[in-house]
Amino acid sequence: MAILAYAAALALPSPAVATAQPLPALPAAVLPPELPWSGASETLVASANDPWITPAEQAGFATTPRYAQTRAWLERLAAASSVISLETFGRTGQGRELLMVRASTGRGAGGAPKPVVLVQAGIHAGEIDGKDAGLMLLRDIALRGKKGLLDRVDLVFVPIYNIDGHEKMSRWNFPALRGPLEKGFVANARNINLNRDYAKADAPETRAMVALLRRLDPILYIDCHVSDGFDMQYDITFTYAGWGRYAYHRATADWLMNSFGPRVTTALERAGHIPTIYPSPIDTRNPSAGIRQAPEGPRYSTGYGDFIGVPTVLVENHMLKPYRQRVLGTYVLLEAALRLASEDAERIAAAKAADRASRPKQMLVRWKPSAEPIDWVEDFKGVAFETYRSPASGRMEQQWTGQPISFRMPVIGQEPVETVTLPKAWWVPPEQTDVIDRLRLHGVAFKALEAPRTLVLDRVHLHDSTIRPAQDGRVPITATFEHRTVRETLPAGTIRVPFDQPLGLLAAALLEPEAPDSFLAWGFFPEMLSPEPGVEDFVRAPLAEALLEQNAAVREAFAAKLANDQAFSADPEKRLAWLTQRLPDRSRFHMTYPIAREP
Repeated sequence: MAILAYAAALALPSPAVATAQPLPALPAAVLPPELPWSGASETLVASANDPWITPAEQAGFATTPRYAQTRAWLERLAAASSVISLETFGRTGQGRELLMVRASTGRGAGGAPKPVVLVQAGIHAGEIDGKDAGLMLLRDIALRGKKGLLDRVDLVFVPIYNIDGHEKMSRWNFPALRGPLEKGFVANARNINLNRDYAKADAPETRAMVALLRRLDPILYIDCHVSDGFDMQYDITFTYAGWGRYAYHRATADWLMNSFGPRVTTALERAGHIPTIYPSPIDTRNPSAGIRQAPEGPRYSTGYGDFIGVPTVLVENHMLKPYRQRVLGTYVLLEAALRLASEDAERIAAAKAADRASRPKQMLVRWKPSAEPIDWVEDFKGVAFETYRSPASGRMEQQWTGQPISFRMPVIGQEPVETVTLPKAWWVPPEQTDVIDRLRLHGVAFKALEAPRTLVLDRVHLHDSTIRPAQDGRVPITATFEHRTVRETLPAGTIRVPFDQPLGLLAAALLEPEAPDSFLAWGFFPEMLSPEPGVEDFVRAPLAEALLEQNAAVREAFAAKLANDQAFSADPEKRLAWLTQRLPDRSRFHMTYPIAREP
């Protein structure tokens, strides 16, 4: 059955599939009907005979240029304009140079550097709208009368963040996106999703970007994407950490919600686009179930920006809108953002300073969907769909009709489940070099002990740990945590990470064991999972018996587990292991979080 509208070229066999049998031809229509659109932003497209037409414009937005072509075009622009300079800021896993373009008219008042607006495209390399919009905007700034956008700010543009993924172009990547014809791959050469890597910083691209953020300390950071989900009338959507509502740093979040959102929305509407805050669906098969708003950890660009006190915007263009329309909308958004950042530079700097001076006493680490909607979108601009029984899936599947509809959309927020009280500091053993390396990369301040020191500390022990499926180059774990007060002598070289610092909240997100993006949650400490040295049962059993006799809390918990877990009750090894984990002076490795907390 022909369902939606896409190129017949999808019938080409995938280069990744080797088969002796010809692949069946796919229907010429596999994407929904295209919604008609025209807007004032169409005047931004260069004429066919313009010597500075971009590769995407020249192709009628049917294709997007590869890395080499993009770089060559930018080098030619830099040679033609003193406003544009091109430099590299790192290398990808496969050795390609990461490019950044600086558009600047020189220093600001009094010779001081101008604040920077940092824009990146292609962190998910198939979602490449930002690259082609950025090339158009750079051309118009350098050569077409828009140099005034740089009177009070510099623009730094990263045209392709995930270059290795970008160069894996295929018609089979991102098949739900209506153009360009060939798209890059979502992850990098190691199959790491770079927009899940900011906190753990495993990829060389991430490490380069984190270093660039520290170097530039931008007043605005924009990350260009394309959405997935469901069909709707909106073409350009955007959001912020926690949708603004659940941000951990309030001053920058309030500027984004109260200044950036309204200004960009107005600019997009005037240019003929239909913008909204990014509607993240609860259930794509039932859009009217609601859109989700929730806190975010520092694994994401927006979450990371929140934790470091940099206003950060996630642009999520709608996948089913034509590539031309999406690129033009991105251009309008970026131009409006530059104008606003120029006007509000001092306000943004003050918001950043206020956030970095804040010292919250607690941090939310677990939440759940709210029982009732926290808000409503009274006139959500959706698209109707029908259902049919698919002979492939055997279930009812959606078939979007292209018919605009509107309905009342619930907004599903989150309720707090668990918060942690933040300590004065964390103590990291000197042998935890991976952790120390990443703290240094992120710019988190710390100091090493010059001599041994005895302290009262909070030690965290893990129970009921579960290894989760591998994700983005790591094997995450979950567990329940038991905090115990101990008196210990820490050796020289142990690292003290104070909470009282501008990046204290980021340190907490990385080092608090309960935090969803902590190093512990990402599986940085596999040595904890190694079993303790063996002890003969004729010794282990009496020790466990003594513990039961002397510790009422353990005795009660053990009795409850016996009563509620029949398999546990019937397994002598599990019973002894459970009790052994609760003995004093147990192994310093097994199920013991190596980072201590200073209450």
